[in-house]
Amino acid sequence: MIKIAPSILSADFGRLGSEVEKVEESGADWVHVDVMDGVFVPNITIGPGVVKSIRRFTKLPFDVHLMIVEPERYVDAFADAGSDIITIHFEATKDVRGTLEKIHGRGKRAGLSINPATPFSVVAPYIADLDLLLIMTVNPGFGGQVFMTECLSKVREAKRHATGIGADFDIEVDGGINAITGKLCVEAGANVLAAGNALFGCRDMRSEIAQWKRF
Repeated sequence: MIKIAPSILSADFGRLGSEVEKVEESGADWVHVDVMDGVFVPNITIGPGVVKSIRRFTKLPFDVHLMIVEPERYVDAFADAGSDIITIHFEATKDVRGTLEKIHGRGKRAGLSINPATPFSVVAPYIADLDLLLIMTVNPGFGGQVFMTECLSKVREAKRHATGIGADFDIEVDGGINAITGKLCVEAGANVLAAGNALFGCRDMRSEIAQWKRF
């Protein structure tokens, strides 16, 4: 089943609680939360305090994407704030396995993300430790970027690998996802679509999400 995870990076931060409620009312599966530190990526967004403040507005899982250096330092803070899935970047930590274990130790689902320039082969050794693999389809840091079609081959590779070893983990894509690129990603093997502008910027998020779930 295709899961849709609207990214609140594109929401109206002046009424963020209402925007999160809208996500649930529109039939989404997860709330995608992009956390940026201004170091790993050239932008700063939100921290665990904001995650905690919006937790009461929905029962949907919080899909928290940590685009921060040394994410191991903040696992506890984001777990305490109400995250359900905590995804770290392969490129941002020297202790990938240890950080994934720390996430699991807090009773959370653990995800690992890779940038467009990073090959799938680097995460293959960690597949057994993952609940989710997040393949970036733009260079992380800002919303509204153009989808990089070359990343589709990585989605296919991840799906082939999962099928080959009988692994059961979600394959998520994030960056430039819309009705056209999302369908391409699903056809390549992704089952979770994170999207900001295409969902928060459309006239009717509910109908848009319903369309995407039919891919």
